[in-house]
Amino acid sequence: MPHLLRATAPTTLLAFLRDQLPDWKTTQVKKRLTGSYVLVNGHPRTHHLFELAEGDEVEIRSTPLVIARPKGKIQVLHQDDHVIVVLKPAGLLSVGTHRGKANHALAIVRASMGPNARLWPVHRLDRETSGVLLFARTREVCQAIQAEWKEVTKRYYAVVDGIPSPADGFVDQPLREEKKGLLVRVGPHPEAKDAKTRYWTRDTHRGRALVEVELDTGRKHQIRAHLSWLGTPVVGDERYGTAGPQLALHAHNLAFTHPVSGKALSLSAPAPSFFGGLLRAGRQAGEAK
Repeated sequence: MPHLLRATAPTTLLAFLRDQLPDWKTTQVKKRLTGSYVLVNGHPRTHHLFELAEGDEVEIRSTPLVIARPKGKIQVLHQDDHVIVVLKPAGLLSVGTHRGKANHALAIVRASMGPNARLWPVHRLDRETSGVLLFARTREVCQAIQAEWKEVTKRYYAVVDGIPSPADGFVDQPLREEKKGLLVRVGPHPEAKDAKTRYWTRDTHRGRALVEVELDTGRKHQIRAHLSWLGTPVVGDERYGTAGPQLALHAHNLAFTHPVSGKALSLSAPAPSFFGGLLRAGRQAGEAK
């Protein structure tokens, strides 16, 4: 059964929960917040500094808030009157394409809001990339965030074949699209655009590495192309490395300034559990080095 609580005075969400749930550890409370288990007045809230007003109703769920979809669910990480942030699963398009009416995250989230709801995609993730995806509830909010997109922190986790050298570094190599956007080439070219990627090696095992990546720019296939250029393609990337059952790339954090409230928002989602198995497995016998 969910906990139903009510704020009796202005405070922050974390302070309120710690006061109301003294037997819970702080780490336990924070996990419930980041996992969309906590709702304020019916909306999921994930930031521990979210400000409560007197009379606000706080619900602590036993399961996270999710949006049902065929073949799975989309978890809501944050929702307010201006933006919605969700955890997009791998295998789902961010938005529709001109080639067909395949199911996509934008349509699923929009449908969950009601028949007349409107929603704008602020950015996109590749179909096979899972992670944090941001939508705006008005065109003006979408344009405001996109205008400051260079200031938005965009971090990913990837399991790669090979060990990056140096272990931590910066790739400043231009990219250009070929084959109608199906492939991206790295290197100088009259049609290439600047692309900058920072990376840090977080763990290594048997010829594979877990790397964290931050984008300074947001070009198509940027992470996949840059990591392949380094000689460490993402595991499961058939376009830039070796084919596999699943692409090991996950957008784990998106941090930005809310365009209306001016507050800092940082939304995170841990990497899928299979990342650990891929890292521990290392390279298979006979796999390219």
